[in-house]
Parts: sequence; C-alpha cells; structure tokens
Amino acid sequence: MKDIGGVVLDLKKIAVLGAGIMGAGIAQAAAQAGYSVILRDLQMSLVKGGLETIEKNLDKESAKGLLHEDKNVIMSRINGTTDLAQLKDVDLLIEAVVENIAVKKQIFAELDNICADYTVLASNTSSLSITEIAASTKRHEKVLGMHFFNPVSSMKLVELVKGMETADKTIEIARGFVRQLGKKEVVVERESPGFIVNRILVPYLNEAIFTYGDGIAGIEEIDLAMRLGAGMPIGPLQLADIIGLDTLYSATLVFYDEFKDPKYRPHTLFSTMIRAGYLGKKSGQGFYKY
Repeated sequence: MKDIGGVVLDLKKIAVLGAGIMGAGIAQAAAQAGYSVILRDLQMSLVKGGLETIEKNLDKESAKGLLHEDKNVIMSRINGTTDLAQLKDVDLLIEAVVENIAVKKQIFAELDNICADYTVLASNTSSLSITEIAASTKRHEKVLGMHFFNPVSSMKLVELVKGMETADKTIEIARGFVRQLGKKEVVVERESPGFIVNRILVPYLNEAIFTYGDGIAGIEEIDLAMRLGAGMPIGPLQLADIIGLDTLYSATLVFYDEFKDPKYRPHTLFSTMIRAGYLGKKSGQGFYKY
C-alpha cells in the first residue's frame, strides 16, 4: 500500500461500524465498488440483520437490472463481526452508530487504540462536531466527517467534513473513496451544525412543523403547498416522517444548543410526538399513519 505522511492512499480494506440502515447501506456500496468490508455491531443478531438488509437490497437491484455483478460475489466481500479487534488493520473505518456525541467519542477513543496508525477514522454524523469527536483520539489529522444520505444506494451526495485539524491528505483519501463508489463529494471547509444540507434542511422542516403546530394549515395542505408552490419533490412533513422524527428532533436540539438562537427551538407538538413514540414511518406513526 502506498503511504504518504502516515496515511494510506491505496485503500483496500474498509470497516463500517454499525449495521443499521446507514451502516448496511455504506457497507453495500463499498462491497459493490470492490472493497473488502468488515461490518461490525454490538450483537451478532444486529450484524445478521444488516447482512440480510444488504442481501434484500441487492435482490431488488438485480430485479431492476441494476446489478452488474453476481450478488454472491458482492456478499462474499462483506465479513460480519462483533469483535473490534478485527478492525485493527483496516485502511478506512466509517462509524455509523447512534447520533450521540458521548457514544461516538467513546467509540473513537477505543478505535484509536485498536486501529493501525495509518487508519483514517470517519463519522457518518449528520450534525455533530467532528473536532470534538477527533479530540477523543490521538490522530486528529486523520479524522473527518463522511456524511452519506439515505438511502445510500440511490443518494449520490457525500459531505466530507473537516474538523479543526483534519489534514488535506485525509480529505483527498476520502474524496477518492467516494468517487470509487460512484458518488459525488462536497467538502465542508469549516464544521458547523448540520454542515451544508442539514444546515438548510432542518430549519425548513422545523418551520413546517411550527406551521402545523400553530394551526395555520393541516398536514396534507402544508405538504401539497410545498410540492406545488415550491417545486419540492416531497412535502416537508412526509419527509420528516421518512427521516425519522427522533433523528430530526435530535438534530434540531443540536442546532438550538450550539447556536443559542430561538429560531431553532422545536415546537411543543414536536416534543409531545417524540414522547408518544411517534417517530415517523419506522414506528408506523408520525405526521402520517403507516
């Protein structure tokens, strides 16, 4: 492997931490691009669930004629595990676990001790500080944000986010990886909550919730208005349900805490829905019933 400044440029082995929807999607994309992938989660049942999700996704792509390689060949490139020690010699590790800064900092501290010095550590966080995550390691220059979008298989954008000490070489490695996946990167030069997409999207969705919560218009009217009046492909409340109201609520609170600006505060209706377990499409109930 070619190595410049302690960073591997010729990536061969990738690890994905977290076998949920995002982790499985990233692992699938990497395997389809020809990389050897380790998919790791806390329990083997979670790992198996992630592998089953990947297999189902590949079956769907095959049925649509979108798969250009045998499914079994792609699956053979993915090794599931619960053992962190198996990640010691990976070139790039992408973390895709729960959106909680304390959890991520603990994980990155562990990875820093386990992984080789050349390993680049990336977080799929959509709103948390890369600088703070990197500070839990001794390799600040080799830590970055690599924010994929859901569903990974069809969404072409990846935000590459610099922490305060992220090296340009680290960004270039991530850029090459993203392009190898057939996706397009944008570089966030200075981290800020939400980076680019969610910095704009989260306040938009939150304002739609305020519009409904304040009784200005109904759910379907709000969504119809934004589709037909603003050319949006999907209404904001329907999109909030798809993202997951708990995920959106957490991002909103991050914005509110970081900026100390009342425009980011969540509506009381939003808080009440979270307490009721109305998390959107994944729970069967959000602004719409599924």
